[in-house]
Amino acid sequence: MILFKTVSDYRAWHAEQRRAGRNIGFAPTMGALHEGHLELLHMAQRAGDVPVASIFVNPTQFNDPKDLEKYPRTPGRDMELLLSAGCEALFMPEVNEVYPPGQDLTLHLDFGQLDKVMEGAFRPGHFAGMATVVNRLINIIGPQRLYMGQKDFQQLTIVRDMLRQLQSPVELVMCPTVREPDGLAMSSRNMRLSPEMRQIAPVIYQILLEAKAAFQHRPAAQVQAHAMAALSAAGLKPEYFELAEGYTLQPVGQWSDAEFVVACTAAWAGEVRLIDNLVLKAPEDKT
Repeated sequence: MILFKTVSDYRAWHAEQRRAGRNIGFAPTMGALHEGHLELLHMAQRAGDVPVASIFVNPTQFNDPKDLEKYPRTPGRDMELLLSAGCEALFMPEVNEVYPPGQDLTLHLDFGQLDKVMEGAFRPGHFAGMATVVNRLINIIGPQRLYMGQKDFQQLTIVRDMLRQLQSPVELVMCPTVREPDGLAMSSRNMRLSPEMRQIAPVIYQILLEAKAAFQHRPAAQVQAHAMAALSAAGLKPEYFELAEGYTLQPVGQWSDAEFVVACTAAWAGEVRLIDNLVLKAPEDKT
């Protein structure tokens, strides 16, 4: 694996790969890696792509400075994991490489309601910063395919819309959420959970599974109310539990209202904010 700190060095290597006819499969990360991140690289390998990762804790997508400060950083361990996963190139720049002084690289796109609901309501400015850095990294890395995890479903949806609006040739590939044996979605934030909250947190996935079963027979409002109450009863502090149409992220009232339905939730486990989601109904479902 080759470590790149500068855009110019990476682009020289990238040019060599393209001359050799190799396609780049890119997994953008903010570090503190886990098996979910590594699966992105494995998917790239299975597709025949050159697996490339980035580690960049993007300051523009943290609406809370304390959250940015607390975000876990484990570069040494991350590089070992990437090496073991077969990553061929790692881009790990300083902020000035991604956002050169004097240049305004802010991406100005209208995402309609996609960035207003759920995470958008609780983390203002987050998705504008996320879209800007993903677009910037795509322009630097030059991938043919972009690999991102389902756990950040709203983020994935907005990136898909960003690529559409920019008429980008980059293909977005979704990696299913990777979970711990007890169902907790793998996340860099999990390492900050207290022992008590680590025991409680898997209830999020259990409640998502209950919602999937219940929604076939009950209206969304009842399913949501029960889920919020169950999360609170378990000792978490839920912010939202939404049943949304999978492409527009708009609320769904009944099972028959949409072909694609996703349950998305966010809850505080002590001082750590966790998000998760589950597809309740996929377009091919005939149930």
